[in-house]
Amino acid sequence: MSDAYVVGDPDGLSPLLVALRDAISRELHAQLALRAERIELDAVPEVAYQITRQVERTLATWSPAAQSAPQNV
Repeated sequence: MSDAYVVGDPDGLSPLLVALRDAISRELHAQLALRAERIELDAVPEVAYQITRQVERTLATWSPAAQSAPQNV
């Protein structure tokens, strides 16, 4: 059982995984908007590269203290 589940995060993800999920989602949304809502097979490597860059930025700037609100227990 993950700590995220224990503290009541409804989707069961840790704060870091939530930040990564959100970064990936934002980049996929941006890529779909740039590509008229369709990602062609030959564009997959570029899309994967852009997603990887977003994950890298998220990991470089993420800190547990900044991402989690104080818990009232």
